[in-house]
Amino acid sequence: MFKTKKPLRFGDCDPSGIAYFPSYLHILVGVLEEFFTTLGFPWRAMNDVRRMSVPTVRLDLTFKNPGIQGDELDFALAVRAIGRSSLDLEHTVSRGDTLLWAAKHRIVATSLDTNTSLAWPDDIRDALTQHLETPHAHDPAT
Repeated sequence: MFKTKKPLRFGDCDPSGIAYFPSYLHILVGVLEEFFTTLGFPWRAMNDVRRMSVPTVRLDLTFKNPGIQGDELDFALAVRAIGRSSLDLEHTVSRGDTLLWAAKHRIVATSLDTNTSLAWPDDIRDALTQHLETPHAHDPAT
């Protein structure tokens, strides 16, 4: 499981200091970009050299508790399934032991030249496979 921390900044919140949900999505994109970079595939190289992108095609979020300005958010990303061109992820975002939100997320490898899906290149597929996790039997999200 890939884990990283991100601060919840002033600009990510509404006037009451509670996280503005579109900001969560912006932060989540950064986490996904960081994940691919740690695999050895920075998005700029994927875009410029490989001419590929990884757009979101499905995102199902469940909010449990509010995030508050100044919180240190713990992001955990789990790879659940790898298809020909798709990748199913699960995210949990917590503040310490408190779950703030969770998401099921599908991205798809696409060609920037044709805007159509393409099979994961072997090296990227191999790196993703190293992170493939199966859901736990007691996991209510499965």
